[in-house]
Amino acid sequence: MKKALAVGRKEFRQIARDRRTLTVLLVVPILFLLLFGYALNWDIHHVKMAVNDQDQSPQSRALVSAFVRSTYFDLVGGVTDQDIQRLMNSGDVRVVLVIPDGTGRRLRNGETAPIQVLINGDDANTATTVMAYVQALLEAQSAMYRLQRYPVAGRLPVGVESRVWYNPELRSVLFLVPGLIAYIAMLTAVISTALSVVREKERGTMEQVRMAPLGALSYVTGKSIPYLLVSLVSSVGIVLAAMWLFDMPMRGSWLLLLLTLTLFLIGALGLGLFVSTISESQQVAFQIAALASFMPTLLLSGFIFPIASMPGWLQAITYVVPARYFLVALRGIVLKGTGITVFWSDLAALALFAIGVIGLAAVRLRREWA
Repeated sequence: MKKALAVGRKEFRQIARDRRTLTVLLVVPILFLLLFGYALNWDIHHVKMAVNDQDQSPQSRALVSAFVRSTYFDLVGGVTDQDIQRLMNSGDVRVVLVIPDGTGRRLRNGETAPIQVLINGDDANTATTVMAYVQALLEAQSAMYRLQRYPVAGRLPVGVESRVWYNPELRSVLFLVPGLIAYIAMLTAVISTALSVVREKERGTMEQVRMAPLGALSYVTGKSIPYLLVSLVSSVGIVLAAMWLFDMPMRGSWLLLLLTLTLFLIGALGLGLFVSTISESQQVAFQIAALASFMPTLLLSGFIFPIASMPGWLQAITYVVPARYFLVALRGIVLKGTGITVFWSDLAALALFAIGVIGLAAVRLRREWA
């Protein structure tokens, strides 16, 4: 027992000196708890809603108020018929409530008043939940009118007509496949380049590179080009396979899709190279690369869990996750057929991320060579 205790004391001292192991043991579990605890949330809140109120009656305003009071919907404002297409394409609203002219009169006369609800279906899970919310809210309003004025059994004064855009059948595969494309591309690109510079260090060839008349930025760029071409071919292959196997549509421009994929992959490769410059072994590089690409892409990109339903501090973190912008652009191209004018800001964010991480990798490598 004394020998075992001696080994235990020695191992405690070793762990205390090894900051990386201590961090993994103490910090990573807490980080996982925070991310999974707040991000894994199936409740949908703060759904952006616009209203096309063609009636402008007290009854129509009461319907809108019921949505706002529920806390599930955030009212963006009133819209016209011409604004609906643009707002749905850009993702500025996910639900449009269309109240036809004469709704108040029909309700006062005891007639059924049809209400149209337009739902953005690019996220099938969210769209399904939103449809359930809408149905419940309008049924509650119907029950109120029925009890107060029209106590006829089985009568629903407010009729619901739901229409789902971009994914009318609410096929979950059309929501999951773009996310899987982002996840697979990010994971493979980051890990492949994360091991490249470390491999040079372990083989001892990095010293030869340092002696060559080659700048750090040129070296990082040269390292990225082969992986970029291979990753681009692989990503296009994933898109084609998804179209063939899962009937994923392609409603936009292929050139725009290639531009989006290229910007996203450059950022992923740059992140992998930065990880490679701060790692001393391939094992450490693999662990850091997997952590930096797996969790953010899966949890903080809007792939599975809506960003709007996350706490404010976690939403702020998602702004540095490139997959967040990539998914907006990819779903816009594939499912909606939108042009670059709709999501140019997302492409700009991808370009800034790519420039930033490649610059950091070059600066870090220059310091090691100095």
